Amino acid sequence: MTPEKMLYDEIKKLAEDHYPTGWAGAGGVILEDGQILTSVAPDVKNEGASLCMETGAYLEAFKLKKNVTHTLCLARENEEAEFVILTPCGICQERLHSWGGDVFCGITNPKNELKFVKLSHLQPHHWHCAYED
Repeated sequence: MTPEKMLYDEIKKLAEDHYPTGWAGAGGVILEDGQILTSVAPDVKNEGASLCMETGAYLEAFKLKKNVTHTLCLARENEEAEFVILTPCGICQERLHSWGGDVFCGITNPKNELKFVKLSHLQPHHWHCAYED
């Protein structure tokens, strides 16, 4: 099994365990040493205080001082629905730039296939390019 499929399976299991009925979602990363970290978003009453599902995994990677090589986020509408892959939102893309443009991001696609592209392909004109050598 590929590391990407292992990441998918661990995120899906977390989402199913954490949200057995109704909506479910979780995110996660693969670190440079192959370790997988997963996380969920906190349930908050004020949406302005909410965080993305993968934020906990990003923070754990920072705490461990390890580079992220892959990121993936999954969600489903209810327990009968298939999980879909969510491309990192703009805020998460900014967070991911901490590890550079070579981070592989799971992306939304018409067939819902497990597909990753480099962050630099999601944001080829990112503002940091103004400061590169």
